[in-house]
Amino acid sequence: AFFSAAIYLTLKHLILTFGPEHSRLRPKWYTWIFIGCDLLSLILQGAGGGTAASANTQSLEDAGSHLMLAGIIWQVVTLGIFGALASDYALRAYGHRSTQPIAAVELRRTTKFKLFLAGLTLAFFSILIRCIYRIAELAGGWGNSIMQNEGEFIGFEGVLIAVAVVCQTAFHPGYCFPPMYQRKEVGPDVIETKELGSEERQV
Repeated sequence: AFFSAAIYLTLKHLILTFGPEHSRLRPKWYTWIFIGCDLLSLILQGAGGGTAASANTQSLEDAGSHLMLAGIIWQVVTLGIFGALASDYALRAYGHRSTQPIAAVELRRTTKFKLFLAGLTLAFFSILIRCIYRIAELAGGWGNSIMQNEGEFIGFEGVLIAVAVVCQTAFHPGYCFPPMYQRKEVGPDVIETKELGSEERQV
């Protein structure tokens, strides 16, 4: 959830950089809506895990398992909707790339920013695939063949999360996407850009 939250926050700043007028949502809503959805997913999974672990009847254990599964499915749905909105914005912004500010155009052409976008995309799909695997892992109940396959567990849990960590660390926005850390919020709808000393409104 924390890795996906970082991606949600990054999209907000990408939109502020390349044109909020091309977004279906106001930039700040991406963090509020999607991080909120992830928190709900964590609550469902935590409540389900606690219920299943403390259950003294099969029906209660099944109820906990189903609650955990619902939390993971909710997380996949959240990621899917986010991915659709992010793709939609990317296409719309690319279609209007000739009207983007000069600073945004220059940033878009740099190698480190292209690597940053590639790393962000790879991290997103790593998290998404890992969550889809967890649905299959839990859907068959405790002790099913998928859950007992150590190789698949290492690949879909450990390796994919490691890929997300490396991508988000190696291509850190502090180095690859300076506008993200040069902004600070000075009001509910106004963000100040430190480097330029200017203000931009979240529309």
